[in-house]
Amino acid sequence: MTNLNINGKSLQLDVEDEMPLLWVLRDMAGMTGTKFGCGKGLCGACTVHIDGRAVRSCVTPVSFSRGKSITTIEGLAEPGQNHPLQEAWIIEQVPQCGYCQSGQIMAAAAFLKSNPDPSEKDIKDGITNLCRCGTYLRIRAAIRTAAKIIAEQSV
Repeated sequence: MTNLNINGKSLQLDVEDEMPLLWVLRDMAGMTGTKFGCGKGLCGACTVHIDGRAVRSCVTPVSFSRGKSITTIEGLAEPGQNHPLQEAWIIEQVPQCGYCQSGQIMAAAAFLKSNPDPSEKDIKDGITNLCRCGTYLRIRAAIRTAAKIIAEQSV
């Protein structure tokens, strides 16, 4: 049995140590906001946080997350509220197909914690998730908007 802390809740699951965290989250824990994209850790659709750090869950064995805090898109904000990035995504009308967006938001949330006032270059270099629809300009605008929202909330 593996004990996991997912979005602040403890879950005990019977899974193999080498099973990718992505499949544990989706198939065992019902956290379907985390998406499968490439299966090689390249696209970022599967991005979640482990102890606040963005990781690609498709290449992360579940054993790596034992004793750590896992946050998925479902746990990013308080129930019934949007995270500032989710608000910014709406304001900037980011999604087209929307498939990669949960991974984009999770990557951006970890990024903004370490760089709360990023330049355009910082965002371009720091967010390596892929978007098949090519909404990169809107994604970057939403990250800048979210940074402003977060800064205003901190005052």
